Amino acid sequence: MEKIISIGWNSWLKRHKESVLLFDSIAAASEIALMLNGQWDGCNGVIIAKCDEIALNTAAKLLEATWCYQGDEKAVLHRVTTNEILRRYAMGERNFINANLKCAVLTSVKLSEINLSYASLSWADLSQANLSKADLTAADLSEANLSGADLNKAYLMRTNLNRADLQQTSLRGANLSRANLSEVNLTDADLTGANLSLADLRGAKFHFCNLSGVNLTGAKLIESDLAFARQ
Repeated sequence: MEKIISIGWNSWLKRHKESVLLFDSIAAASEIALMLNGQWDGCNGVIIAKCDEIALNTAAKLLEATWCYQGDEKAVLHRVTTNEILRRYAMGERNFINANLKCAVLTSVKLSEINLSYASLSWADLSQANLSKADLTAADLSEANLSGADLNKAYLMRTNLNRADLQQTSLRGANLSRANLSEVNLTDADLTGANLSLADLRGAKFHFCNLSGVNLTGAKLIESDLAFARQ
């Protein structure tokens, strides 16, 4: 069933020159999708064919909403509560692009395959969380607590993990290309088979970190720090 929906959705996109828009509230996204004959994603996103920015701005002004195109590197969604994330995830929602979850407490939650790309998660507590295969592309996880988390095969391209706590975190097969891992704590972490190409690893703590099969092509690091890792 999921495959059929995916095929239908992709076919719809191919027939239209679509714009993917993100709004600062879920209610605004739902209303504007109806007003402009768009496709609401159930969260804060709307797909509109041949976007008319004048009509869009008029509708947004009426609803006192703000918006941006998907991929803009700024978070526009008003703060999402942890309960809302968990409730929507349990109902099958996976798309939380640009969500504002600064300082959120999500310890030991199961959010595998969730899409939190471009989300703001600085200072969040995600210790022991299951984020396997999660999409955290370009998200801000600076100084977040990810100790003991499962990030196996997660997408962390261009993600900001500056000073994050990744002690005993499993990142087997994760894609961390171009990620900012400066001053991150990777003590006892498992990075087997991970992609760290072009990542910034300056000042990272590698004590007892498993770097077997890691791709470090073009990575910025202090080579002497690797002496403390397991390879």
